Amino acid sequence: MEVRIIGTGAHIPNREHKNNQFLDNQFFDTNGESIPNNNEEIIEKFSSITGIKERKYTDPSLNTSDLAAQAAKIAIDDAQIDPESLDYIILAQNVGDITAHSDQSDALPSVASRVKAKLGINNPKCVAYDLIFGCPGWVEGMIHANAFIKAGMASRCLVIGSETLSRVTDPHDRDSMIYADGAGATIVEKSDSIPGILSHATATFTSEGEAEFIFMGPSNKKTDDSTKYIKMQGRKVYEFALTQVPLAMKECLDKAEIPIKELKKIFIHQANLKMDEAIIKRFYRLYKTPPPNDILPMNIETFGNSSVATIPTLLDLVRKTNFKNHKIEKGDIILFASVGAGMNINAITYKV
Repeated sequence: MEVRIIGTGAHIPNREHKNNQFLDNQFFDTNGESIPNNNEEIIEKFSSITGIKERKYTDPSLNTSDLAAQAAKIAIDDAQIDPESLDYIILAQNVGDITAHSDQSDALPSVASRVKAKLGINNPKCVAYDLIFGCPGWVEGMIHANAFIKAGMASRCLVIGSETLSRVTDPHDRDSMIYADGAGATIVEKSDSIPGILSHATATFTSEGEAEFIFMGPSNKKTDDSTKYIKMQGRKVYEFALTQVPLAMKECLDKAEIPIKELKKIFIHQANLKMDEAIIKRFYRLYKTPPPNDILPMNIETFGNSSVATIPTLLDLVRKTNFKNHKIEKGDIILFASVGAGMNINAITYKV
């Protein structure tokens, strides 16, 4: 039995928040000290490292569940299925539904249950649940769906990654410029003949303080406000990713017994341009070969880092629009790979 993707969808927010819109922010370091560099210098350095020039923010009237439902509807239409036939809705998210100008997360009921309601699905046997796994959540959701289908627990699943990180960013933290909003969705089902997921790998690292590399914490500007924002130890995340992600990717590809030369595309979590490029170089170095020039689709320059939504959104763009001249065709071998809070790492080898 094989497990394959039969439909994709994405909700790309229409509000573009450009780098120069941070010029009036007052940035502080983690000790609460004002950063002496002027904002033009801060933003220029940020852009040179991350590759980000703008990011997508959602409309104030929409929440994580709204974005997810819109992406799901597109994926359902693309797959040409009856949504009542879905056995599972697996929704990867990390901060719940947060209304605009609120400082409180709302995850009860689950965002997945809200999406099921928004889709109008009546079938009680369609089980909906949230998956909190950091940025690798959508990839892990795909791994869950693969397991459910191969175990005979499901025939068809909807896997969504949806996030509104713009609502948990600290305006006084330079890292706030990384984060974005968005949603991507896939329909996966069992197949008796057409290949799909060939292998996967997952790991969680916590023994050396990794659980605190990405976390929720107070603003860099010291006040009595108890609101928590998304925070990260950037250097530690960077070093961890460069060490561990290439190894996980190699483990995954080797499990599938696929030669590196047959790999056509790598869909990697859009976290940081330089980091992602360095990961790919280290991955290919493990096989003693240079990476092909066209192996890595990237949209972080104008989309920013939308966490769980980066990979499914990018997949949908490449699949439907040949985004930046990238395309995938039947029979191609592709690799999904991600890293994020936990610290969690995962990868999937997939045959289109």
